[in-house]
Amino acid sequence: MRDEPSGRGSGGSGGSSSEGAAGAPLFDLLAGPSSDAEPSGPVTLDHGAWPEARRAARRAVAAPGPVERVVLRAALGRTLAEPLTALTDLPAFDTSAMDGWAVAGPGPWGLTGRLLAGGSCSPLADGTAVEIATGAQLPPGATGVLRREHGRAEGGQLHGRGEVAPGQDVRPRGQECRLGEPLLAVGTVVTPAVLGLAAAGGYDRLAVHRRPTVEVLLLGDELLDEGLPAPGMVRDALGPLLPPWLAAAGAELTGCRRIGDELGLLRDAIRHSPADLVVTTGGTAAGPVDFLHEALAAVGAHLVVDGVAVRPGHPMLLAALPDGRHLVGLPGNPLAAVAGLLTLALPVLHARSGRPAAALRRAPVAAALPGHPADTRLLPVHHTEAGLRALPFDGPAMLRGLALADALAVVPPGGLPPGALAEVLPLPS
Repeated sequence: MRDEPSGRGSGGSGGSSSEGAAGAPLFDLLAGPSSDAEPSGPVTLDHGAWPEARRAARRAVAAPGPVERVVLRAALGRTLAEPLTALTDLPAFDTSAMDGWAVAGPGPWGLTGRLLAGGSCSPLADGTAVEIATGAQLPPGATGVLRREHGRAEGGQLHGRGEVAPGQDVRPRGQECRLGEPLLAVGTVVTPAVLGLAAAGGYDRLAVHRRPTVEVLLLGDELLDEGLPAPGMVRDALGPLLPPWLAAAGAELTGCRRIGDELGLLRDAIRHSPADLVVTTGGTAAGPVDFLHEALAAVGAHLVVDGVAVRPGHPMLLAALPDGRHLVGLPGNPLAAVAGLLTLALPVLHARSGRPAAALRRAPVAAALPGHPADTRLLPVHHTEAGLRALPFDGPAMLRGLALADALAVVPPGGLPPGALAEVLPLPS
């Protein structure tokens, strides 16, 4: 979780000076010799603008994962691979919306019995009524429901306050949807509400995309798993932080493990990881033990994004591995790592999950949001009645501001004045 040096990806459009294992520039190792002709192979986005990097991350995934039909509870958090279409009218029959009496025609009415949810009764003759519970099927012949608080039963007769209008307090058949009606589109994330709708409509299984698998590799000999920081040693903050965030994005975590500062260990961990997406922390810059670029070259990876013009987090990267997997390299500093997660890892995960690209929301700025002179800045903010306000402790190695934030504001170069609209990235709770 060491600080990333500023030599690699120090901002703007500057090129990378990192070298691969053989001493040649890494771009040449991965993409072939440069020439004046159009490139024949994949192109690396090298320190590109932040919006371009997010788009490149999503485009890097050719197609979402395979489709599975799973029981409802197993579908939670996944993405619909087929439209959810109504298998029946909802409600499937006329039902009472209130506790009271189902009545036929004008009153007073003669009482004929009781009807509970799940029960049925004979048709009502004109001038009669039956006590009814909320959700019970309306008997044939009933013209409306008299609420319990609006009626008085005595001597076998029911008297109401005022008239009962046709259809009063009745949920008519098909009020919510009709058989065959489209309910939810492909790409909808299955939430508890979606599960409830599917169950109400008669679904036992849903067609969803398989969860993409993710392995987190925490790089660095200086990381501690417990206790207080020691001289030269720091607590690992990203091990506890990243897995829940990735799971909230629809990932299935296969593991979160430490890798020492050794090229061979990192190379082998990447090569043999079983995950669809490998997420690493640290090692993305050009320090003496920053081996990620060399390890990627050694396994034949292609860099899709190599640095982004964003602060914090500019040394982040995205690589396509030869077998179709992907790797996102996050900077080691905690807030910078979160910036990389939101910029590159989540778009990859959403594309693999079948989720559509979400448009960024906008919110007014209450007080000026400071920006970087040349790069996009991701700034911890919280929403107030007056608008967005920046939080202190927003350095790349800090988490205090993030812990107080409910979003990251996307601040363009130069900053935003009060009253401006800022794009915001919501943070999972």
